[in-house]
Amino acid sequence: MRLLLAIANLVLICMLITACAEKPLNTIDSKNMPNLTNTSLHKDAPANIRDPLTISAIGDILIHKRVYTNAKTKSGYDFLPMLDQVKPYLTKSDITIANEETMIGGKELGLSGYPSFNSPKEVGEALKASGVDIVSIANNHSLDKGETGIRHAIKNWEDLGMMYTGAYKSRKDQQQIRVYKTPAQPSVAFLSYTYGTNGIKTPAGKSYLVNRINYSVIKSDINRAKKRADAIVISFHFGKQYHPLPTQEQKKLSQFAADQGVDVVIGHHPHVLQPLEWLTGKNGNKTLVAYSLGNFFSGQDAFQKRIGGMLTFDLVTTSNKKDPIQAEDPRFLITFVSSEGAYKYEVVPMASLKKYSGDYEETKKHLSQWMPELSFIN
Repeated sequence: MRLLLAIANLVLICMLITACAEKPLNTIDSKNMPNLTNTSLHKDAPANIRDPLTISAIGDILIHKRVYTNAKTKSGYDFLPMLDQVKPYLTKSDITIANEETMIGGKELGLSGYPSFNSPKEVGEALKASGVDIVSIANNHSLDKGETGIRHAIKNWEDLGMMYTGAYKSRKDQQQIRVYKTPAQPSVAFLSYTYGTNGIKTPAGKSYLVNRINYSVIKSDINRAKKRADAIVISFHFGKQYHPLPTQEQKKLSQFAADQGVDVVIGHHPHVLQPLEWLTGKNGNKTLVAYSLGNFFSGQDAFQKRIGGMLTFDLVTTSNKKDPIQAEDPRFLITFVSSEGAYKYEVVPMASLKKYSGDYEETKKHLSQWMPELSFIN
């Protein structure tokens, strides 16, 4: 009898140990996303950080029908050759974030271009293979295919093991702050919001599907992000299309973000490049602002809409207690969607196109007019 009791107790102990070892339900499963977690750092982490974190951000990925038609193969779609010349630049940074403006709902939903986009899932595969780690998906085309489009796109991003921010599958998903964390570099949170969704209303009770610009919500999210990360990068889909300079609303919202302590503001939607600028927050912190990164990969054919780029900067630890992590050394790669190679839509460094050398120099002046120290990647 004693032997039976002993065996029963041993089995009970093993069951308790196994139960205690289960993963908490409120964590993001990062099995397929190494270093992309929702874990908070210890409060004294910045003092132990020595290595800078290099981040690159690219402009709009806007896949028109003519683009995916050009990428068609016998077995599907292949966008990789169209990004081949910029892949070496995209892979150099610790993190690269893209503004994925069209949902990759896949052919199951019916592929389509302007005005109601739905892109092949192979777009996501190409971005990942080219060096992109995170996608911002809050924009005016987020709801082009409704809730179904967002859910299909998110599943495709999850299947790829890629982090997405700005549109979500549930309230719980929305509440998970996206944080990139490494042992020896600053951790960084990524937030994303859009001005609207082209008049398409979010289904009742499902506001979590797309983050919309709302000052009080943004402030709350920033405060939550501060508890989980050392630095914050925020993406805004805002401004007027095809305007080379930011609107007053763009400036107002960017200053608001700076006042909340955001380190970097990345802007999208105008589809043309706008100047970069440093802003000073109310606590004396400095914020790097790119009001619009233009089109990185799209089917818009007008010359200025073919020009886009990649902003790269370092997040470094400082001795300033009010601003312990700062963005430094901003540099810019100007890109051009060329039709002169084997593909009609191929992203190339603009500096390599000698016939556009004058336009290239003018673009450099335009981008750096409020930031003379901005350097350029050739």
